[in-house]
This record gives sequence, structure tokens and C-alpha cells, in this order.
Amino acid sequence: MTSAAPLPGATRILQDGIARGLHSGAQLFVSLRGEPIANLALGDRAPRSPMTTHTILPWMSAGKPVAAVAVAILQERGLLALDDTVAKYLPGYAASGKEAVTLRHLLTHTGGQRLVESQWRPAPYEEIVASICEARQDPGWIPGEKAGYHPASSWFILAEVVRIVDGRQFDRFAIEEVFRPAGMSDSCFTMTDSIWGTLEERIGFLYETTTKPPTPLPWTTRPHCAQLRPGASARGPAVDLARFYEMLLAGGNGILRPETIKMFSSRHRVGKRDITFQYVMDWGLGFMCNSQQNSPEPPPYGFGRHASPATFGHGGMQSSMAFCDPAYGLVVTWICNGTPGDTQHQKRNRAINEAVYEDLALA
Repeated sequence: MTSAAPLPGATRILQDGIARGLHSGAQLFVSLRGEPIANLALGDRAPRSPMTTHTILPWMSAGKPVAAVAVAILQERGLLALDDTVAKYLPGYAASGKEAVTLRHLLTHTGGQRLVESQWRPAPYEEIVASICEARQDPGWIPGEKAGYHPASSWFILAEVVRIVDGRQFDRFAIEEVFRPAGMSDSCFTMTDSIWGTLEERIGFLYETTTKPPTPLPWTTRPHCAQLRPGASARGPAVDLARFYEMLLAGGNGILRPETIKMFSSRHRVGKRDITFQYVMDWGLGFMCNSQQNSPEPPPYGFGRHASPATFGHGGMQSSMAFCDPAYGLVVTWICNGTPGDTQHQKRNRAINEAVYEDLALA
């Protein structure tokens, strides 16, 4: 374990999770007003192989905001507008009654294609995009009125719009326009088999820890490394994911303008019950906004009781969290390599996030 300064409460919770079998390893990075506070690696990335701060871990949905930033970059360049219909760029998307769906609807999870069956198949990216274009909206859905988290479909379509508008494949665009400029040198959405082979000793999987023994989730393993899933296939160390939010907190560092960051991280979907999460959740444009105020019960994938109302970020499926709290100049990212079931993960998520604030005397 390496650390610039201890976070005893958060560290204890992560170590307890290892002892209880929720995960076998974890990374945690925290910075405050641009200064690193902790860069931790605990446990193992794989059996008999220690986790390090350089281990490359799956972010799952915690990588979704990268696509939002890609859209923001193209908007700043005057190449698209948020209230344009998707069909303006991808005419085939208008099939089956989706002609009114806009880019804004996709970014706020109000477009109405939550559970397209084909989006999880081990199929080529182009085939999945085509099947999403052909598929109908969820029954009775009015774009912009009804809300429900889209695990994958919207992000395939956003990535395809980026490709059409810019000309580069989304994974290349992310590296050249976001990751490299932000100093995220170990981050990517896809890996060739040869790159995987070169980095194999640094790559970590996610493990399904509700089973004994834990088993690797297939889409985080080598056979799937080259497959682009824009809402779920990003990988990198927690410190890289933190650099993404440090860039946003610092006003964009030339990647985006401060006013664009403010627009994308502010609330655009307010007070709507999310039918996927079954909770009233507020959303920015591709970012989760702090929704603690909407109910006495804690929100799923929330930032904890101590986060300010301005906090924004995104969690990853039962495994990761990344957020920025502008009120304190705080960036928090952590990744656990075990998915212990939703109930256990939500408890773990709240405990880690709240402990960070308490460790820093921000509670």
C-alpha cells in the first residue's frame, strides 16, 4: 500500500471489505484543492498478485462521463447541438418511432431505450449500434418526460454520433482528446490483444463475489478486451480517473471551457423518478448529480451524507465511484475488484464516501 497521507476510516472500510470477501483488492485516490491526499492500493488484483496504484481496473459505468465530455467538446467546436435529434447524424436511429429523441435525451437518460436486448451480446460494435437503431422505445415512453437509467444503449449511440461528426472512432477520440490531454496515460476503452499481452501483469478483472469461489466477470477479461462498449469498457487506475475530475474541477485545462463544464455538471433532469433505480434522481448531461435531498433514504450510487449539493460524478456497476465536490475542491475515486450484489455494494459505497469526508474533517 502506498499513500501520501492516511485516510484511516476509508482504509479500514476497504480492508474490512477484503476480510468479508466483498472484494479482494481496491484502489482509492483522493485530492483536495488540487493536492493529492492519498493514493492507496490494498489487497490483491488477482490470486497471489498484489494490487498496486498502477493496476489497470475496469471502471464500468464510472466511465460514462467520458462520452459526455466528448459530446461537450464537439458542441464547443460548433459541430453539434444538444437539442439536435439523433437522427440528424444517424438517420437509421429514427426507425420504430424514435425520430424525436435528441442528444440531450440520451445524456439525461430520458430517451426510452433502457433494455435493448442486443446491447450485452458479444457482438461487433457496428452490429450493436444497428440493432439499437432498429429497436423500439420502451412502451409508453415520451422522450424527455419519463426517466430511467440506460445501462448501455444511449452510450453506444452517443459514441456513434461522435464518430460520425468527428471521423475518429470513439475510443481513439477519447484517448486523443480527453485521456492524453488530462494526463490519463494508462486509460483506454479498448485494448488490442498484443497490448493486453504487454500489460498483462498490470491488468485487473472484476470478480463476481456473490459466488464461491469468486469468478471473473467475462466482459472484463482478455477475450473481450478489444470490444468497444462506450458506457462500460473504460479501464485505468483510480488515479487516472481522478485526473479526469481534477481536470473538470480546474476549469477544463484547455479540454473544455469552464462554462461548458458548469452546464454539463448542473441539473438538467430534476425531480423525476428513475424507473430503473426506483428513486427520484437528478442528472446533469451525462453526470449523476447529488440527489440526497430527494428522499430520507440514500440514493443508489450516491456520494454520501456529507457531499455538498453541487457534487457530481458517476458510479460503476457494484464496483467503483468517482466524483467531484466543488464546494470543497474535493475529488474522490475508488475501485473495488468485487461485485458483491447491489445491497452490499450500496452500503460499501456510502461507507467509503462518508468516511473520506470524515477523515478529512469535512463532515
